[in-house]
Amino acid sequence: MHRRGPLLALLTAAVLWAALAAMPELSSAAFTSSSTSSATVRAAVDWTPPSVALQDPGSPVKDTVTLTATATDAETGIARVSIQHLTSTGAWSSICTTTTAPYSCAWDTRTVSDGTHDLRAVATDNAGYSSVSATVRTTVANSLLVVLGDPGDFVRGTVSLPTSLYNTGSTTYTVRVEYSPAGANSWKNICTNLTSPYTCSWNTTSYSNGSYDLRAAAVAGSTTTHSTVVADVMVDNLAPAVSMTDPGSPLSGTRTFTATSSDAHSGVAQVAIQYALSGSSTWQTMCTLSIDPYSCRYDTTTLPDGTYSFRAVATDAAGNTATSASVANRVVDNTVSSVAMEDPGAFLSGTVTLAATANSSAGVTSVRIQRAPNGTTTWTDVCTVTTSPYRCSWDTTQVADGLYDFRAVLLDGANRATTSSVVSARRVDNTPLRGYDVQTANGGATAGKVENGDVVTLTYNDQVNLASISPAWNGSALTVTVRLRDGGVIGLTGKNDTLDVLRSGVAVNLGSVNLKEDYIKGGKTATFNATMTAGAATVNGVPATTLTLKIGTLATGDGLRTVGNPMSMVWTPSTSALDLFGNACSAAPTTELGALDREF
Repeated sequence: MHRRGPLLALLTAAVLWAALAAMPELSSAAFTSSSTSSATVRAAVDWTPPSVALQDPGSPVKDTVTLTATATDAETGIARVSIQHLTSTGAWSSICTTTTAPYSCAWDTRTVSDGTHDLRAVATDNAGYSSVSATVRTTVANSLLVVLGDPGDFVRGTVSLPTSLYNTGSTTYTVRVEYSPAGANSWKNICTNLTSPYTCSWNTTSYSNGSYDLRAAAVAGSTTTHSTVVADVMVDNLAPAVSMTDPGSPLSGTRTFTATSSDAHSGVAQVAIQYALSGSSTWQTMCTLSIDPYSCRYDTTTLPDGTYSFRAVATDAAGNTATSASVANRVVDNTVSSVAMEDPGAFLSGTVTLAATANSSAGVTSVRIQRAPNGTTTWTDVCTVTTSPYRCSWDTTQVADGLYDFRAVLLDGANRATTSSVVSARRVDNTPLRGYDVQTANGGATAGKVENGDVVTLTYNDQVNLASISPAWNGSALTVTVRLRDGGVIGLTGKNDTLDVLRSGVAVNLGSVNLKEDYIKGGKTATFNATMTAGAATVNGVPATTLTLKIGTLATGDGLRTVGNPMSMVWTPSTSALDLFGNACSAAPTTELGALDREF
């Protein structure tokens, strides 16, 4: 998505060109200049894209209907509006393009199949900027159409399965609703002989947990008409497994509290870690976690000293909950000195912040933060801090790459030293070439769903030898396959679905992108036709390589889901990628930069 702002003043040519040299490309509107002694600079007068909306034609529709869009542009005006239809291949096709208001056209719905269809409008102004409207969904019914309501990806208990019939004419129909184990095409009845309003109650507790396909059938005499199959509905009436890890005793200062949880069907949606004062049944939540590992840091100095119990409550995506056994009789005592080394992260490069938390009833005189080669006792002071917050900067380039341990030592007002637990095996990695950023852009029909038209951009911090990404590649558009796998397929949780890229069935040397959400159903894999193109960027003043993946049509698989939660993706590059001098890329993961937003 391009960001644009108004030109605030007419600048001299020298100043403006200097500013432009330091800016990323903002839009397709070009600056022009003349190379005479009295240089002039002209900027586009329109920096704002138009606004556009497509009116809902209602549902159902049949025969020929009028589609109307509204579009405005306060600066250069509207040049054209295209009204589009999403085809079965996942590509947008133009129904009409009109240049004058009202922006309307006739749509012959008999040219498409009966069923659900998506429409949108694209407005372009006279400066060349375009905007896309929100998608409008309608049902086309030129013949008898049977539609079974979608109960959602995950169900439990008793679920309503309504059926709608369109274009029944004077014929009287009865409806039955059927199920089959997913993909088996072996249909059995859930409800039979339904009459209007054709509502079926599905008691899922009498079915085995697992995935099912659903459909409805309208029957009139010897004629049966089926709905489109609602595929891969997961029945999950089994609560997740959850356990609380013993945090130890006594507890003081900032401590880590951890739970483990798993769910064989719909997947773990969240885990809440809770505490209660011994003898009380009032549980308070310390933290709620949606991504494994289910672990958080908590400052026990915010609790009154005493004896506590701790537990974890897990909820799966279907809504089943389970509570772990309590870890009881754990003492919180902050009357003595306590110190904790904060985890600086698994990969460290450049200048990083090292931090500790500390408190003492005798007062904190100082906190020393120390490092040692992993597994040794050769401790070296990094810094000594005398006032809170107890943190300092550490230049990791001054030590050799490798694994290091960290700890903090508190000296209290009575001259007593207390040493924290060790944070071990954190890798210092100052490899020159590394991943810098990963971004996505929605170009498909549905925001939050991986599909045709979406774009993924990977940015390195330096220039890359493109032949090390894929043999003999020069950066031009290359046909590849983008693979989307459920986290469970690769040993992660369901909210760690992952993208990687294949060429002729072999992984290219990009590594993988953890989307940090549930974009495909449990145990599923989908592949997309795609193209990969190399580009250039400037990162921290250095020329760098970008790799752009344009996702195309679905090639294999199913079970795609729509995600509404904003998450930060994590790209783990491949060490097989090389810079122009033959240096291998770091495997340090890079987290998506910028504001938290919904992907795709």
